[in-house]
Amino acid sequence: MQTIYKTVGVVGAGAMGRGIAQIAAQAGSTVRLYDAQAEAVAKAIEEIGAQWDRLQDKGRMDADAVQACKARLHSAADLQALAGCELVIEAVVERLDVKKSLFAQLEGVVGAHAVLATNTSSLSVTAIAAGLQRPQRFAGYHFFNPVPLMKVVEVIAGLKTEAAVCESLAAYARQMGHTPVQAADTPGFIVNHAGRGYGTEALRIVSEGVADFATIDRILRDQVGFKLGPFELMDLTALDVSHPVMESIYTQYYDEPRYRPSVITAQRLAGGMVGRKVGEGFYKYVEGKAQVAAEAPAPQVADMPPVWVSSRAARRSELYQLLKDLGAKIETGQSPSPTALTLVAPLGFDITTVAVVERLDPARTVGIDMLIDDAATRRRVIATNPATRADMRDAAHALLARDGKPVSVIRDSGGFVTQRVVATIVNIASDICQQRICSPADLETAVTLGLGYPLGPLAMGNLWGPTNILEVLFNMQTVYGDPRYRPSPWLRRRGAIGLSLLQEES
Repeated sequence: MQTIYKTVGVVGAGAMGRGIAQIAAQAGSTVRLYDAQAEAVAKAIEEIGAQWDRLQDKGRMDADAVQACKARLHSAADLQALAGCELVIEAVVERLDVKKSLFAQLEGVVGAHAVLATNTSSLSVTAIAAGLQRPQRFAGYHFFNPVPLMKVVEVIAGLKTEAAVCESLAAYARQMGHTPVQAADTPGFIVNHAGRGYGTEALRIVSEGVADFATIDRILRDQVGFKLGPFELMDLTALDVSHPVMESIYTQYYDEPRYRPSVITAQRLAGGMVGRKVGEGFYKYVEGKAQVAAEAPAPQVADMPPVWVSSRAARRSELYQLLKDLGAKIETGQSPSPTALTLVAPLGFDITTVAVVERLDPARTVGIDMLIDDAATRRRVIATNPATRADMRDAAHALLARDGKPVSVIRDSGGFVTQRVVATIVNIASDICQQRICSPADLETAVTLGLGYPLGPLAMGNLWGPTNILEVLFNMQTVYGDPRYRPSPWLRRRGAIGLSLLQEES
């Protein structure tokens, strides 16, 4: 099949530019790679060639294909060398002034029908195109690093971009073996916008003293199925990358509370504790391996008290069955006896609020997170309130660990950990759809491919129930009084009428 763009220019020989040049050459395009530092281009071409050689050694490319790709990759001595390119993709520093200057020069070099594309991750495509003579031939083309492995690319139309330009870029992405998703020109586009909830809500939980970094990472890996916990992920991406993105999206949305950054990352960035690449971030690293203290074993409790379960507990019948399977002595009266461990399982409310509202003795009250079916998780999470007695906390921990499943004990929090983070992710994703930034299908594709979530955020909402997610958000808004947790109209309306969050309006 003939390539859509026969000759492609790539500006910027860093990791992103190298990756784009590699897959463009593999797609059959002649690629001209330019960088202001000529030695960077030579090094990039050498590294790309070595990557093709490794693919040949692994049997993923044959010798003829490798030689053909190498023959299509060329260095460009200056911008004038890009004159005959049908497409030029920019992958330089994330500065608006630099990008605008570059494209003003490129527009005077390439032909009138050539397409210019920016790989920006956080700047406005429309703002970069402002001042160009042909903004209709300009679009965003956001790849993710490492480009050959991250198989999603966001195609972004500026206010004046022709639809045909985005269509051809999407088709070219497919030719390069990538999956294109169409995004409106908004801060963070799809992936960086949808990813706001995971890290920022985890940081908020830490800032309240609810749990430490390692505990939160364990909970979100084991209860939800994330490959990396939020603090592991921020250490991997590095705070000198992720914190500026947090600030950028927050300020571009005029201080929208849903995207509020954290002083924790600001302070760590200032102190140089940016992550794995420097050996210290949220964790310390020795030979690239995080140093994490082992979990303390479950306490030994000789005399287990009887257990009483709140009539308002989420998944109450499942919780009863779990307690029976664990050999608990269960009370079934209308109220707990004076010696009973009292279990509550709220959605969104903290344990203190539930104890007060239900007139329970807070000293004997412990909460358990039951948003997700216990059988589908690899960890249980319980929460105390400020008055919970140590013997009741230890009894709940020991009982719920009887079958060997690990148990995390956290301090009081509206929404525990999983509820808070999942509800925030689903809510932000719902609002992306409400704003028509992209289609629900493209959002799910972008997030699963771009962020590696176990499910797309809308699929998470459907799986654990839009009404449950709404209850978490409404109750958290009550507990914290923060508009951060106000439900998106997309989520609220679909939850009210029982419609799938993936259902697009006709």
